[in-house]
Amino acid sequence: MENNTWALAKPILTVQPDSVVYKQTTVTFFCEGTTGAKQYILYKERSQYLRSTEIPQRPKNKAEFSIPKIDHNQAGRYQCCYQTQDGWSEFSDSLELVVTGVHSKPSLSAKPSPVVTEGGHVTLQCVSKQRYHRFILTGKGTRNISQMLHSKYNFSNQHYKALYSVGPVTSRQRWTFQCYSNYERSPLVWSEPSDPLELLFSGTLHKPTIKAEPASVVTSGSHMTIWCQGTLDAEICVLHKEGSQKPWGTQTREKPENKAKFSIPSVTQQHGGQYRCYCYSSAGWSERSDNMELVVTGIYHNKPSLSVLPSPVVALGENMTLQCVSKEGYDKLVLTKDDQKFLSSMNSQFIHSIIQYQALFSIDHVTSDHRGTFRCYGYYNQTPHLWSVPSETLETHISGLSKKPSLLSHQGQILDPGKSLTLQCCSDINYDRFALYKLEGGNFTQHRVQWTQSGLSLANFTLGPVRSSTGGQYRCYGAHNLSSEWSASSDPMDILIIGPNRACSPPPSRPMPTAGLEGYLKALVGVSMAFLLLLFILIFLLLRRRHQEKFRKDAQKDMELQLPTGASEPITRDRGSQNRSNPAAATHEESLYTSAEDTQPEDGAKLDSWRPAEEDPQGETYAQVKGSRVSRTGAVLPSVMSGEVLDTKDGQAEDDREMDSQAAESEEAPDVTYAQLCTRSLRQGTAAPPPSQAEEAPEESTVYAALAVTQHGSVPSNKEQ
Repeated sequence: MENNTWALAKPILTVQPDSVVYKQTTVTFFCEGTTGAKQYILYKERSQYLRSTEIPQRPKNKAEFSIPKIDHNQAGRYQCCYQTQDGWSEFSDSLELVVTGVHSKPSLSAKPSPVVTEGGHVTLQCVSKQRYHRFILTGKGTRNISQMLHSKYNFSNQHYKALYSVGPVTSRQRWTFQCYSNYERSPLVWSEPSDPLELLFSGTLHKPTIKAEPASVVTSGSHMTIWCQGTLDAEICVLHKEGSQKPWGTQTREKPENKAKFSIPSVTQQHGGQYRCYCYSSAGWSERSDNMELVVTGIYHNKPSLSVLPSPVVALGENMTLQCVSKEGYDKLVLTKDDQKFLSSMNSQFIHSIIQYQALFSIDHVTSDHRGTFRCYGYYNQTPHLWSVPSETLETHISGLSKKPSLLSHQGQILDPGKSLTLQCCSDINYDRFALYKLEGGNFTQHRVQWTQSGLSLANFTLGPVRSSTGGQYRCYGAHNLSSEWSASSDPMDILIIGPNRACSPPPSRPMPTAGLEGYLKALVGVSMAFLLLLFILIFLLLRRRHQEKFRKDAQKDMELQLPTGASEPITRDRGSQNRSNPAAATHEESLYTSAEDTQPEDGAKLDSWRPAEEDPQGETYAQVKGSRVSRTGAVLPSVMSGEVLDTKDGQAEDDREMDSQAAESEEAPDVTYAQLCTRSLRQGTAAPPPSQAEEAPEESTVYAALAVTQHGSVPSNKEQ
């Protein structure tokens, strides 16, 4: 352009909607010159971009340049000029157009908290994981704030950040901030904006109310809503979680309740904590609301158990103790009632007898208000708003002073397993319902009443085929529909279940742990088996020793009578003198030649004897002796032969002989072995009189038998002595 172009006054360049716009936004530039301008030009610095337009008839002093769906390529510095019949004007002042939303957004927070005091200062921190060169803070207050700082790397968390000091601030207005980031090579191309940060003040206006629905104790994963209700002129309400460096959310009030709604679709453990809300109107900020604690349950999966002592049915004015027990070592155990209303929390104590942690919640002087449903939870001190899964619900009932009903059993109180049992609760009071309760953990079962013609109200509770667990103590109660109190308890009834061993089996007051019972049974079986094994070993050793002793004695006897190796004649023994109780018996001795034959290895000896014919001039008796095994009994010992009975073959079957023999060596016949035989003859039909001291001893005859030892041979023919 020629130099005279700049003789005219420079135009004014503006942009709508703002000089900082989000990508894809339509931007309009306005270049305002003088009247009579024929042409306007929009120029982008450092580029070949040039845009001109013809001037309409009216108005003649302003031109409009529109750029639809702007992107990062349109970011930059713009100027404009115009032309009249006198020439071209100067260029307008530069206008910077910033396009945002190109890069990932940073995070903005207030340190230590977005809650500030009147006239105070606050530090705002812009942080990003990306390696941006600069951060830009924008805000709205008494004046628009825009600060740009170079980023600094934080080695502790490996983030880039910038710190901005803002203040002094007042509560008469709102203070809202955002921050951006960019690179040096493209300073007018910014990132996505951070979430807005609202500074909160505890002002002088009436404080709002805060409430959680359905309750402030919610299960993880459930939906909930937090309501904040301010004054009628409240414009916005801001929810803040204690300890957070930025507000949880900002909402406008909903008519007609004038409440702001903060919805949480799915509660997580990050939502647990303390909340307050603040409301703002044209008059300024309100006071902060009361504190609301939001507890998230179901975070820890080891649930405790809850029981009531002494019974879930408690009389008015008595004391009640709720026992919460857990295997997990929670720092505290907490008790809630009905709609998760917080009641109390206590430090857990480890109980060695049950190897568990417990807390006892005592309630003195029970009233009707203590009727309801209870639960207990566990949590740790470092996360007091994150609780475990709840215990099973425990329902308590309050009994009053109304007349007690009667409890009956038509089947009796002692039953066999499998039998049917029906308990009947009845009363002459017009109760509307009856309840049956079993001591030691039974259910509180309720039934509607039935009416009899005599005016009695009753209810039947069928327990079905009974088992050992059915046994126990039962009570029943009556109540009216319009009252939450139950009557006084009926007299207790004990139900006993008789098992196969005919032993009563009511449930124990405190059952033995399964693991301990199994260990006890295993130990008992092991000790019994060891005792039986030792007993069997002891019996075996005694029998074996006795057998060996007997074998040793038998072997000793065998050795005494066994022939020496290589001997051709039997050993000669001296007969010796015999001491007789009756000396006259010696005259009846007769010689008996006995031929001994070792035939079979059997214990004992069998003697076959013959009485010679009467015409035998020598009057000798021959006896064949069959000995037992040579290795054991060999020849017949004197001590063994005593008491042996010899069966004779002389035709007299009734005569038995008891022989008491002693072996002796003969001096006249060294090659003959004699055996002294004492014989008794039993006559048929005659009983021998018993001997007495006054009478003489019965006459005994001494028989000498010549014994010759042979091996499986016949009786020797030589009968000479």
